[in-house]
Amino acid sequence: MEENKQAAPEISMPTTYNPKESEKKWYDFWLEGQYFQAGKRPDAEPYSIVIPPPNVTGMLHIGHALDNTLQDIMIRFKRMQGYDALWLPGTDHAGIATQSRVEQKLREEGLTRYDLGREKFLEKVWEWKEHYADTIRGQWAKMGLSLDYSRERFTLDEGLSKAVREIFVRLYEKGLIYRGKRIINWDPAARTALSDIEVEYKEVQGALYHLRYPVKDSGEFIVVATTRPETMLGDTAVAVHPEDERYRHLIGKTLVLPIIGREIPIVGDEYVDKEFGSGAVKITPAHDPNDFEVGSRHQLPQVLVMDESGKMNEHAGKYNGLDRFDCRKQIVADLKEQGVLLKIEEHVHQVGHSERSGAVVEPYLSTQWFVAMKPLAQRAVEVQKAGEGVNFVPDRFERSYMHWMENIRDWCISRQLWWGHRIPAWYCEDCGELIVSMEDPAVCPHCASASLHQDNDVLDTWFSSALWPFSTMGWPEDTDDLKRYFPNSLLVTGYDIIGFWVSRMIFSSLEFTDRIPFDDVLMHGLVRDADGRKMSKSLGNGVDPFEVIEKYGADAMRFMLSTGSTPGQDLRFRWEKVEQARNFANKIWNASRFALMNLSGFEYKDIDLSGKLGTADRWILHRLNETVRDVTRLMDAYEFGETGRLLYNFIWDDLCDWYIEFSKLSLYGTDETAKKTTQSVLAYVLDRTQRLLHPFMPFISEEIWQHLPHEGETIMLAPWPTYDAAFEAPEAVREMELLMEIIRTVRNIRAEVNVPMSKKVELLVKPTDSEALDILQRNEEYVRRFSNTSSLAIDAALIAPDKAMTGIVTGAELFLPLAGLIDIAQEIARLEKELKTLHGEVERIEKKLANEGFVAKAPAKVIDEEKAKLADYADKRSKVTARIAELKG
Repeated sequence: MEENKQAAPEISMPTTYNPKESEKKWYDFWLEGQYFQAGKRPDAEPYSIVIPPPNVTGMLHIGHALDNTLQDIMIRFKRMQGYDALWLPGTDHAGIATQSRVEQKLREEGLTRYDLGREKFLEKVWEWKEHYADTIRGQWAKMGLSLDYSRERFTLDEGLSKAVREIFVRLYEKGLIYRGKRIINWDPAARTALSDIEVEYKEVQGALYHLRYPVKDSGEFIVVATTRPETMLGDTAVAVHPEDERYRHLIGKTLVLPIIGREIPIVGDEYVDKEFGSGAVKITPAHDPNDFEVGSRHQLPQVLVMDESGKMNEHAGKYNGLDRFDCRKQIVADLKEQGVLLKIEEHVHQVGHSERSGAVVEPYLSTQWFVAMKPLAQRAVEVQKAGEGVNFVPDRFERSYMHWMENIRDWCISRQLWWGHRIPAWYCEDCGELIVSMEDPAVCPHCASASLHQDNDVLDTWFSSALWPFSTMGWPEDTDDLKRYFPNSLLVTGYDIIGFWVSRMIFSSLEFTDRIPFDDVLMHGLVRDADGRKMSKSLGNGVDPFEVIEKYGADAMRFMLSTGSTPGQDLRFRWEKVEQARNFANKIWNASRFALMNLSGFEYKDIDLSGKLGTADRWILHRLNETVRDVTRLMDAYEFGETGRLLYNFIWDDLCDWYIEFSKLSLYGTDETAKKTTQSVLAYVLDRTQRLLHPFMPFISEEIWQHLPHEGETIMLAPWPTYDAAFEAPEAVREMELLMEIIRTVRNIRAEVNVPMSKKVELLVKPTDSEALDILQRNEEYVRRFSNTSSLAIDAALIAPDKAMTGIVTGAELFLPLAGLIDIAQEIARLEKELKTLHGEVERIEKKLANEGFVAKAPAKVIDEEKAKLADYADKRSKVTARIAELKG
């Protein structure tokens, strides 16, 4: 690979970290160095992600920030592991969503799209797209996303448009795309069909109207119930269950439809639940999807009583021209007057609303274009069942996917819009021939007439989105990128669009490339507010990610979002968690500044870990090694929350609070050899720590790494740390645990009796065995320095002095003679409290080990660990008991 030789900027490390300055500087540096571009490692294994394309409707929200951060973590991780990593960016034209926004803007100017005409209107939408695509790119930069902008795509690009047309024509030629009259979701305000995902269901307080339909030439009635009495004008039957004893004698007879007076049949159909309500259902085939199916089975007429704007039409009789809701009020009044309305019940139900216009969606009989889904879904299901499909993370989402695919309905793909991929279908005005073609036809192939007009509709935006993993790589051409980066390695997306997007990408890819589109699908949840509520404009609880970045920096937001939940779970956004992440960044910064002050003149080539390492040196290298191993394993499993916890604990506790403090002994000492060794360990550990942190917090890790002794141009290309068995030092861990427990215990005792750390104290340490004695004698200076002792005695033959504070640790007893500073009664009370805790621990483990079920099922290693804990707690209890007796004596 040819390396870019650009040098990093020379800067001094200021006292405090300034995210704003650092973030812009390093993002510009990465772009200028072209470090995000894939394809520079031709011999490396490829790893690819295509970004779920945001809609060009406006600004990115906090959900985008979560989704994008998780992808950037994985792409940076894999790039550092040596992969040829591609993260392909792009945006979605978003059909109705974008057109609605532009039409709204026109309305503010007193115009409609019809005033401009199709061509001029589309020019306005393209202007909108360019503005918001630029905005989104700027927002990607603020979040630190390492996207390969040289490969950026848009769903209305020429290449993607060609792919869309190819798919449409091929499906049509296979008979899997057809034009037909079906019930669809209709938006009367936007006057277009909607996909299921564009319908939001809201709980509405409505009413259930019970109506009496008279049986012709009889005194009998059948009672039906409806929430939409205006649709009765389109009833063409009443259905009952064929085995319902109440109605069997009426099947085949005729009802007289109130108000209209049209005669309609009574049909028997097993769709009817005879136990629900009256057991009779009005059938309105043109205004209800279930009624449409019943009507098809019984060859019933389809009477459409509304127009595309939601107003009643000529089939509604005297209500012609009324808005559907005004008609409802009027017809209810008329039904009451005629004695048809039996009763009205309050009824809370879910009502579909258009996501874009807010209008109540109307189930509506309309001629549209459809994809026949069952043949496409069947192969996807078979591949998944054969174990050759996509790996869902968490795997429970595979059930959601399979349920969707096994219960799939035909997909309405036409939209009555101007913005989008126009349907490649033409109609001959002379012979009526329908032509679907890759190229725009000049004449009708049937009659040679030049009088052709193209279908006015455009395709559902999900039609082009379904091709995103391979159309972005150049399909249908057999491009180098398609051969190298497809299938994609990973898709990251929310669990709420498994059916609408993930499933469509899978069946499209299998149909047209004969391969699954991605290996893994990582499902994440929604970002909710601190109370667990969904963020919305109406609640006013949304969070602008760029406000978070402005206040705390991109790294703090990224770390909070990526580590705040487990895969598939919703995340609660809390400002205090972002603040904690910012404080974590500051902790890393301050620790690095301390290290750099003590690494003056030290270069990367000076790192030498082959010399004599002290206890703390061996311990921190062991802990780093464990962290590298566990972080790598968890990253590959997409367990970012657990990864964040490990990194936080290692950096904050082990590195900053312990090792850096311990390093001061040699750094400030006179032993030059020991100082060089500590410098080597400090430089090495900090370098590897920044590499582990980089995918989560790219800006601060680059800033620190550039100041540290290092090799290479950017941390982005620094090799990912790997586990090294040579660093394993379990004995150093035992030694450090003893030292840390002693220091903590001394500090806790000081706190209990209000003796400040600045005041020196006498400390007596009685090791319980020869190993502990050896450890303490070799590391006496650590105990002396960090317990701040005036004198320190380490002796296995020590006799506990009177009037001393006592601490019991694993391997030693501690005594702090504090005559004049301690109340004996208070010390006895403290020890008795500790004794009570130890009693509880001993009893808890004894019960566990006495449980036959636990002993039978638990691994031998776990049982041994419990027995060791029991012995330790029992030993501590014995010593505390003895000390209480001494003090009382």
